[in-house]
Amino acid sequence: MALPRFYLLLILLLSLNNIQAQSSKEKGLSAINEQRAKAYVGFLACDALQGREAGKRDARIAAEYIKSTLQAMGIKPLFDDNYFQSFSAYSRERQKKARFSVHPDSISKYASEKAHRKIELNNVLGYIEGKKANEYVVVGAHFDHLGIDESLEGDKIYNGADDNASGVSAVLQIAQAFIVAGEQPERTIIFAFWDGEELGLLGSEYFMANCDFTSSIKGYLNFDMIGRNKDESQPQHVVYFYTESHPAFGEWLKIDIEKYDLNLTPDYRPWDKPIGGSDNSSFAKRDIPVIWYHTDGHPDYHQPTDHADRINWSKLVDITKASFLNMWNLANMNTY
Repeated sequence: MALPRFYLLLILLLSLNNIQAQSSKEKGLSAINEQRAKAYVGFLACDALQGREAGKRDARIAAEYIKSTLQAMGIKPLFDDNYFQSFSAYSRERQKKARFSVHPDSISKYASEKAHRKIELNNVLGYIEGKKANEYVVVGAHFDHLGIDESLEGDKIYNGADDNASGVSAVLQIAQAFIVAGEQPERTIIFAFWDGEELGLLGSEYFMANCDFTSSIKGYLNFDMIGRNKDESQPQHVVYFYTESHPAFGEWLKIDIEKYDLNLTPDYRPWDKPIGGSDNSSFAKRDIPVIWYHTDGHPDYHQPTDHADRINWSKLVDITKASFLNMWNLANMNTY
């Protein structure tokens, strides 16, 4: 017997509502693509940016580009009307070989010396406000690299396509994906682009040392070098570090790889406190749970040959998709 038209209409409406409820995440996921990845990495790693050395004009251009991209997306600046978090780093004069520091005690000590160095840096920070406006999750990557060495024979520019234009592209795509999804997250999401990582995690350390809501940060997701193959026979390889006390982080990736057919073969590395290697350290040492994607070292690491044409674009896109799904969970799940 045929169902009355009323019941057919009701079933249809219920089905449409269910699709609507399930589709926001998938809508955001579909916005992540190779075209955007190539555009972001291509600009940041071009010769015209001279290797984006922290404190130099070309890093400031990179920061302005990231700011403009966030503005065009509709991502709000974290600090009033300012996307930039400006700060200074100090060091002893060059011959004494001290690293730059943003710690107040070190700054006071170095500034008191007759000869000392000082550089001006800028983190770039935007956000989407959550329903719980005072709970936060952060996704970040550093945008600085090694600059230019005029004494090099041949290629003098450290373009830094993998290190870390690849990571910046992922954060930008994730920001776009949340805008396209069109659904307000439960927690506020901060999109962070760190300056001065190559000089000692300066940007992320300054942010955390001066953050007045540290206890309200529920998780941090980090990218540093996610676009290359360590072994060309294993192009799906990615290292997935995460805080060991949060095994859900490992389960999320396993589930999403299968559900969304992501071409990744992760090396899962739970870590009691992931304080090595990159900007994740600034969060982990303050007991904030961390996820960190990394595709291992390669022959072009910290070399002038780290060019955009050597990126594995399909892997970069799949890592970005996987991490958007991570961020969806970090921003929306009650507990993990």
